[in-house]
Amino acid sequence: MDMELKQGKYIYCITELGQPRSFGPLGIGSAGNEVYTVCFGDIAAVVSDAPLKRYTLSRENSLAHERAIEKVMAEHPVLPVRFATVAEDEQKVTRILEHEYDRFKDLLDSIRGKKELGLKAIFKEDVIYKDILQKYHHIKVLKDKVAALEPQKAHLQRMEIGKMVEQALEQEKQAVRLDILDSLSPLAAQIKSNNTYGELMIINAAFLVEEKREAEFDQQVQKLEGRYGEKVRFNYVGTVPPFNFINLVIETGNY
Repeated sequence: MDMELKQGKYIYCITELGQPRSFGPLGIGSAGNEVYTVCFGDIAAVVSDAPLKRYTLSRENSLAHERAIEKVMAEHPVLPVRFATVAEDEQKVTRILEHEYDRFKDLLDSIRGKKELGLKAIFKEDVIYKDILQKYHHIKVLKDKVAALEPQKAHLQRMEIGKMVEQALEQEKQAVRLDILDSLSPLAAQIKSNNTYGELMIINAAFLVEEKREAEFDQQVQKLEGRYGEKVRFNYVGTVPPFNFINLVIETGNY
């Protein structure tokens, strides 16, 4: 039999569950194999049968990976495992759980009762540039002056205006970003700031929040929307697997 087609155990996450449990036919790949637990003591790896092969990070594969974790997370704390982690068999999975039991338990303790919430804030393009011209008077004065010049004589001045607007935009982003973080940081156990993309994105962050503080966190986000809603679009995503805070790397060949 070709090595690539041998069946292994695809590992989605580690959870706190000491008994056999099925989560349904959610497995990665076209077969839709059952997702179930392999237990050791009071913890478990959530796995499905899957070929021992390289898995491409396609939309279909990544969604299957995330769906399985989300299904478990609805009832239990989860430690997401890095995408495309496949062990040879259940015995290997059990050895991993045994060897890493203390580490997994500590991580589960750290994540219990908490959830990841995501927030992106982006300036509305049609509003922020008008706002900058109103707020930064020296830019408007130069812009009006340049508008009266012949196009061939205004090239350098237009470049200068572009740089001034860019600097003003950065100042505006920094001010709003700091206000968002000052408002939300006290309510989060951990914060992960991710890269922003596009010139208008102010913040792209994940917050690990205790469940008992989620309502308060929601209220603060609503206050920020009320404060900046005219010029900032907020994208607030609740209760996703804590990928930004835990992404277990399990080198299966080491066990």
